[in-house]
Amino acid sequence: MQLVTRNTAVLCALCAFASAAHSDEVAWRGMGEVIAASSATDWRDIEPGNTLYVELNHGTVVLELAPQFAPRHIDNLRKLIAAGHFRDAAIVRSQDNYVVQWNADGPFGEAADKLKPEFYRDAEGLAFTSLESNDAYADEVGFVDGFPVGRDSADGRAWLAHCYGMLGAGRANDVDSGNAAELYVVTGHAPRHLDRNVTLMGRVIFGIEHLSSLPRGTGPLGFYEKESENVPIRSMRFGSDYDAAWQALRTDTETFKALVESRRYRNEEWFADPAGKIELCNVPLPVRRVETTRP
Repeated sequence: MQLVTRNTAVLCALCAFASAAHSDEVAWRGMGEVIAASSATDWRDIEPGNTLYVELNHGTVVLELAPQFAPRHIDNLRKLIAAGHFRDAAIVRSQDNYVVQWNADGPFGEAADKLKPEFYRDAEGLAFTSLESNDAYADEVGFVDGFPVGRDSADGRAWLAHCYGMLGAGRANDVDSGNAAELYVVTGHAPRHLDRNVTLMGRVIFGIEHLSSLPRGTGPLGFYEKESENVPIRSMRFGSDYDAAWQALRTDTETFKALVESRRYRNEEWFADPAGKIELCNVPLPVRRVETTRP
C-alpha cells in the first residue's frame, strides 16, 4: 500500500476537496483529487544515497539532499558522517518562527574545515519548471527536481530558496567558513532574505514536526541556555542503510501544474474570496513512502 506522507515544505496534509469550475472551460480539482488521479510516471524515485536520516529520541527526520546545488558541502557531509563527527551531536537552538540548529564536536577525518560557498549555481542546463508568481527575492521562481528555486535572468544564477523545511549549512561571517558540520532546518515562516547568503543542501521530506515542535530556546537567537536542554541526536545515517524507499511528485508534469492551480484557486466552499495567487514556499511538494523489499 502506498501512503502519501506529510509534505515537508508546507506540511501538506492531503484530504479530499470539493471540485468546482473556475471558468466555463476548465474544471478545477482539489489537491487530493489531483494526487489521487496521478499516474506512476508522475512520481520520481528519490535516490536512497541522497536521503539523510536524523534519529531523535522522539522520532525520525528524513531529508532529501540536493547535490545538483551543493555537491561540495554534501560530499563533505558524507565524510563527516563517516568520520563519526556527529556521534554526540545535539540540537542546540530552536528559534521561534525561524530555525532549528544542531552542532557536533567530533572528528573531521578527511572532511575539509572550510569550503567555498555554494550559495547559487549557473542556471544553464537546469530543468527549471517556472511558477507564475510575483516574488520579492528573484526575477523568477520555480522548481528543479522538486526543490524550490529562484532564478535571475540578468546574471544567469539559480539558487535554492529558504522555504519551510529546507536544510542549510551554518557559517560564520566569512563566506567560506561553512563546512556542513553545523546544520539547520527552517521551521518558521520562509526567511527568504537568507537566499544566496547560505548554502542550502536539501529539504525535509518526513518528520518535520519532530523539529518544529521542539521547545524554544530562551537564549539569544533561540539557543538553549543549559546543556540539559539540548536535544540529543541518536544517529545520522544515509538512506542506503535503511530498508525504505521514497518518491516525490515530479514538478515537470501536467499533474504538478494541476496541483499548483488547485492551491492557487481555492474553490472549496469555505473560501469566500480565493486569492488566485500563490507564492513559491506555499506550493505543496508531496512525498510518499513506498513498499520496498531488499533481496
